[in-house]
Amino acid sequence: MSELLRVENLSVAFRTRGGIVRALETVSFSIARGETVALVGESGSGKSVTAYAAMGILDPAGQVTGGRIVFDGIDLTEASEREIEDLRGREMSMIFQNPRAALNPIRRIGTQIADVLLRHGNIRRADAPAEAVRLLAQVGIPDPARRSRAYPFELSGGMCQRVMIAIALACAPSLLIADEPTTGLDVTTQAVAMDLVRDLARERQMATLLITHDLALASEYCDRVVVMHAGHVVESGPVAELLAAPRHPYTARLLAATPRPGIALGDLAAIPGELPDLRRAAAGVCRFAGRCDRRRDDCAGSLPPIPPGPLHDAACWNPL
Repeated sequence: MSELLRVENLSVAFRTRGGIVRALETVSFSIARGETVALVGESGSGKSVTAYAAMGILDPAGQVTGGRIVFDGIDLTEASEREIEDLRGREMSMIFQNPRAALNPIRRIGTQIADVLLRHGNIRRADAPAEAVRLLAQVGIPDPARRSRAYPFELSGGMCQRVMIAIALACAPSLLIADEPTTGLDVTTQAVAMDLVRDLARERQMATLLITHDLALASEYCDRVVVMHAGHVVESGPVAELLAAPRHPYTARLLAATPRPGIALGDLAAIPGELPDLRRAAAGVCRFAGRCDRRRDDCAGSLPPIPPGPLHDAACWNPL
């Protein structure tokens, strides 16, 4: 499979009243066409910031301070806003965490899908409403013609998530970023939404970046896993290999805290300590060292790099 997205040594900082927050430092990973990669880690690890940087939708207080994001041969960190806008929605799309918040509450569902088609798709205005209905049917929404005239508040959370999937896939993008796509959904609806994304990705040979804190979800739907902690990539590799034999102490702790079949609730172990204050974390120093029982003197120096690619690797001087 040929490479579609390559993130190289990406660093992002935010200006806040409390100082500069170094949200990402030297983050690297890649995704091939047709491949599904999971970006996993605790809340605050930098998963969503990575996705927003790739999509060019960082908060105005945020800034890419180093590295490259190369999409299909185009360096997005050097591209103009117009070039990124042309790619966003047409070649790369995103499903956001909260579909109700992401949808416009005062525009009908069909109109919102038609907006994307008219902006990025090669379609006549007269044909857009019918195509919106077809897309709603494709994502499994019953009575799509009637639903296309509904407003978001008239639909369930699961229906709104399906609408978000229809909008994201309207122009058949090469890359789909799904940011916690099952948040707020019941277990049955979660499975339906993820099966739908997986099946459409396979059908279209679409690369998918799944952002999640759920390792069980990643193990079921992804080819590879990239583990993040406090703005660093600490481990990456094929999903089965990484979950069976994690090399970074943080990944092992994350697995020990993840509910799994056959594991009693009392056997789960919380990760000790808290995420470090990213205003004070020194560049290059292991941000897990303060929570790690395997730390040693050289953990205070630079981290072993993890190059983008399919190999199983960990940014640790004393791996498991």
